[in-house]
Amino acid sequence: MGSGSLFAAFGAAPGFLLGLLYLVASAYVYISLINQISARTSAPASATRTFGLPEAILAALLILFLLLTISSSVSRPSIDFSARNLLANFLLMVFVVLVIVTFLQLRGFDVGSLGGFFRISFIRALSTGAILLFFAYPLILLCDLITQRLFGGGSSKQNIVEFFSGSRTIEQRMLIIIFAVAIAPVVEEFLFRFFLYGVFKRYFGRLLGVTFSALLFAAAHAHFPSFVPLFVLGSCFAIAYEWSGSILVAMTMHSLFNSLTLTALAFPEIFSP
Repeated sequence: MGSGSLFAAFGAAPGFLLGLLYLVASAYVYISLINQISARTSAPASATRTFGLPEAILAALLILFLLLTISSSVSRPSIDFSARNLLANFLLMVFVVLVIVTFLQLRGFDVGSLGGFFRISFIRALSTGAILLFFAYPLILLCDLITQRLFGGGSSKQNIVEFFSGSRTIEQRMLIIIFAVAIAPVVEEFLFRFFLYGVFKRYFGRLLGVTFSALLFAAAHAHFPSFVPLFVLGSCFAIAYEWSGSILVAMTMHSLFNSLTLTALAFPEIFSP
């Protein structure tokens, strides 16, 4: 090995060690959260109701709808991802959320209390979400790296990310930013973590609840190269929700993740080594 290669190796060592420490800290934080959740003793009968058979039936219908949507997306991978399709998806998502909220209210559920919307302040939800996302990143990036090494070929960018990269007008970019940062995190966390995870946890326990909801979350994006990273991301969201007791934490994490992703595309020089 030449002297230049030797110095390059020593120069890369600190960066590698810092990355390794970051990864170890990330794993430690989430293992600690899981241990804290597991150590919680079962509380006596609470005044807060839990989901029952009617919610399970509604969840099954929602899962069937998601599977049909995923199947349609896979069978037509070249579908045009445009502003019109984005708006249509937004309206459909909002409609599904309104149906679920209306159903739960008619069943006598207090949605705000059940989802912990008022359990913590917005500032605390923001700070907690930011910290937990910071420690989730190494796990997500590692899975993305392993997926690309094993399967290669395909882009790990989701359709909306590629649409943002290819957008030419400020109107298109603003629409994508609003959808990705303000709308999608709220809607998706409500569907996958608050409702589906809540039903799965009720009938299968926390572990399978996290697993099933994360699998559906990853599959719903209908993008194979990013399936494993999205599964890990969805699992981190579910763990954060279960640990904090507030869906606002998961929504904040989701919004910050999408914000950072779009910022990295808009200003690549900031994130380039």
